[in-house]
Amino acid sequence: MNSTLSLNRPVRNYTLGSFKNPKLIEARPSRHQLCSHLIDFSKLKWFGNVNSRTGSSVQQQLRDYSGESRRITSRRIRVSSNDAQFGSFPNKGGTESSSFAEFITSERVKVVAMLALSLALCNADRVVMSVAIVPLSLAHGWSRSFSGIVQSSFLWGYLISPIAGGTLVDYYGGKAVMACGVTLWSLATFLTPWAAENSLLALLFARAMLGVAEGVALPCMNNMIARWFPSTERARAVAMAMAGFQLGNAIGLTLSPILMSQGGIFGPFVIFGLCGFLWVLVWLSATSSTPDRSPQISKYELDYIMNKRQKSHAVESKPKTKMIPPFRRLLSKMPTWSLIVANAMHSWGFFVILSWMPIYFNSVHHVDLRQAAWFSAVPWCMMALTGYLAGLWSDTLIRNGTSITLTRKIMQSIGFVGPAVALVGLTAAKTPSTASAWLSLAVGLKAFSHCGFLVNLLEIAPHYSGVLHGLSNTAGTFAAIFGTVGAGFFVELVGSFQGFLLLTSLLYFLAALFYIKFSTGERVNFDESDS
Repeated sequence: MNSTLSLNRPVRNYTLGSFKNPKLIEARPSRHQLCSHLIDFSKLKWFGNVNSRTGSSVQQQLRDYSGESRRITSRRIRVSSNDAQFGSFPNKGGTESSSFAEFITSERVKVVAMLALSLALCNADRVVMSVAIVPLSLAHGWSRSFSGIVQSSFLWGYLISPIAGGTLVDYYGGKAVMACGVTLWSLATFLTPWAAENSLLALLFARAMLGVAEGVALPCMNNMIARWFPSTERARAVAMAMAGFQLGNAIGLTLSPILMSQGGIFGPFVIFGLCGFLWVLVWLSATSSTPDRSPQISKYELDYIMNKRQKSHAVESKPKTKMIPPFRRLLSKMPTWSLIVANAMHSWGFFVILSWMPIYFNSVHHVDLRQAAWFSAVPWCMMALTGYLAGLWSDTLIRNGTSITLTRKIMQSIGFVGPAVALVGLTAAKTPSTASAWLSLAVGLKAFSHCGFLVNLLEIAPHYSGVLHGLSNTAGTFAAIFGTVGAGFFVELVGSFQGFLLLTSLLYFLAALFYIKFSTGERVNFDESDS
């Protein structure tokens, strides 16, 4: 679709000095060349030697030539909407903002939509066990503490892969590593019924392999967003991708009981595994690792991405990452530790809520499994919505002049202090509806963390975002294992979930203070020359 533009620009008074700059007309090349013969200097030989004494004749010729330019530039010119942004040329430096219509129909949104789908499958595959653990525990006579061990087997594998996976992502790119990861975790999910029928050891191994494969998902997301989105859109892009991540929880928790009632206890594992294989086929055929390699991207969108992104933060403009990253230098900076602490606390709260809330509603509020799954799913839908709104607000703050550092601290403070207060309210809930409301508030505000530490990974170390995410994810996995297993033992010893929720609330407050103290939105120098 084309749009008609009228260029009513003031006419320049061309002088001899203007021909020293070949850019007489500041417009980027397109298939519609604007007055291209005006800047073809091979046709200007009739000017003579501009350094000769015949200056008066040259000035007369320049006046004639300027008069011709007035007649040409006064015409109406049709420009493709792919090369102009809804009625305006990109200004110098490409600093114009992308409109919503262009953004939502762009190639980069297609990429982030595919990432959101993969993260939805990622969480759906892991959350199935949170529902299946109830009938499995009854069938096998497992205690609460042993049920926690079975659920944590996913995290054993998740502990191994983030650092190695992040390094592979930085070296090979997010597209290839994500395809391998989804293929492996879909296979592990698909084979879980067979493993459970054979032995407990096989079941634990299948769940651990699921964790190994899913450990690359978030580093791949960060890598692809860093390549495809300028800094003023990254919070929104992360929020969109993480919305899929949270909806995967809701999908897994709500569909699993339905699929179990129709196809047996292992029906969801088979369905979600097959969906993963289908996703891989679409991902490999419809997406590209970087914008400049995409055959579908428009020339306008490619120029917009490359111009808006800060050159020093462009992943592909730097030499390929070393296979062995500088771990010592990464761990020597306090901003790195602020991300590690934030990820650890985020994972603690995330996996405790994800793994234990169906059992919490079933045992504390005495609702059946299907109702417990629905009560547990509502907060994740809230998280998907608030996460996107947080992304919009974060990007707006930065565009309006708020520093990146302050913006990240605001987002992270809401993402930790909000859940801390809401979990205190959850301990006093008397009905399932009230408990679900407090839990929805806690999980919804937790989404602001995605615009805090999760985007901050791209800002302090864009060239090492994959391995840095792997380091923080490893710490987060340790915390998740400790929280998931510890919750089971804590409930057995104390006799209630309330005490563990209060402990989690306290840890949220402490982690928020640590992040506010030591985090930064500026790029941190991890180069050898800085040591």
